[in-house]
Parts: sequence; structure tokens; C-alpha cells
Amino acid sequence: MNFPQPPHAAPERRFELIHEDEYLLVAGKPAGLLAVPGRGEDKQDCLIARVQAEFPDALTVHRLDMATSGLMLFARGAEMQSRLSRMFRERLIEKRYVALIAGKIQPETGEIALPLIADWPNRPRQKVDHDTGKPSLTRYRLLDYDAASDIGRVELEPVTGRTHQLRVHLAASGHAIVGDTLYGGRVSARLMLHACLLNFAHPLSGQPLILTSEPPFRTLTDAILSPA
Repeated sequence: MNFPQPPHAAPERRFELIHEDEYLLVAGKPAGLLAVPGRGEDKQDCLIARVQAEFPDALTVHRLDMATSGLMLFARGAEMQSRLSRMFRERLIEKRYVALIAGKIQPETGEIALPLIADWPNRPRQKVDHDTGKPSLTRYRLLDYDAASDIGRVELEPVTGRTHQLRVHLAASGHAIVGDTLYGGRVSARLMLHACLLNFAHPLSGQPLILTSEPPFRTLTDAILSPA
């Protein structure tokens, strides 16, 4: 006797989908997951691979460091990838981050303008180089400060998009991001850096898209620090 088979459950989505339309996608990347494949078979699990398993036409237009969490924008198709990439180059896409940093940055609102270049003998590190570095600009705003732990929470806007720009600029200013062991940050469970906002006009409709993501470290006490 044949019994009816239960319907197959839909495969579990392995990423957070923030926005979807026929032209672009925005997904949330967890800390510790690669944005794109790395070298070696053990580095093929990444956000773009997970997104393409559900949306085969998805293509990358920008990246986040493996240790950084938050919003990533994907194009659907090569033409849209070209348009969105151009928008990034022309600084038509606003990006904001939230980070926990060492100390209380002063002034509480300002800019960090330091030229950056790859530190070739110590890759993947980047470094400040006033002779050959590329102009790089980060705007920041202090949101909160906890004197007991000497940790500040800041909003960051990378006006330029250099590799590790936020991490190097904060470290060079004496306020390394908590968990950034590559640049001397205080030890914690993870890099306390999260891409929290993307703001741009939709390249087809022209309608404003303001996409947000709350950081998983909502309070200063979420940083698990090593003993001083």
C-alpha cells in the first residue's frame, strides 16, 4: 500500500535577506563568514555562495572583511553590477558602521584623513604612508562612552573605501576597534565593527532606499574583554 509522502520542507536559508527586488539584493553577513571565496577548498563557504544558491544571478559589488558583520549589497546580473559599482566609485551610496573603540575619541565629531597603502611585508595589513599612500577619509561621531571600561561606541562613515580603512584610521588615532587584534585592539569575542546602514537611490526607479541593521553588540558591556 502506498502512503502519501509529506511535503519536502524548503531548505533553510543560510543568510539574512534584508531587501529583495528583481535588480538587487541586500543581505546581512555574520562576523566570521567570508564575503567572497578564499583560496583553498576550506574557504569556499561565503556569503556570495550562500546568496547565489538561492539567487543564481547575484553578483558582488563590494565586500566586508571576514571579521566584520552587517549589510552587503548584491547586483542581479552584470548590467546592474556595473551600475552599482559605478555608484560606489562615484560615492553615491552612503555607508555607515558602528564600532566599539578603545577610549573616548576627541573631538566627539570629526574626520580622520590619513593616506593608506598595503603593508606588503605584513599583508593583509595596511598602513599609513604620507609619501605613497592613497588619500583616505573617515568621518566619525561618538555615540556613547563608558568610563569604567574605557570603551566608546562610534558611528563611522568611510567617505573613501580603502582596504581596512576604518580599522587602520581608528588604530592610528589611538582608538583601535575592540577585537581588532590585527591592529592592536583590545581582545574580545569578535571584531566590534558592524555595517549598519546603506542609503542610496535605486538605480532603476530612483526611489530612495535606506536599509539598516542593528549591530549585535548593542551595549558597551557586550564587549568581552581580556583582563587589563
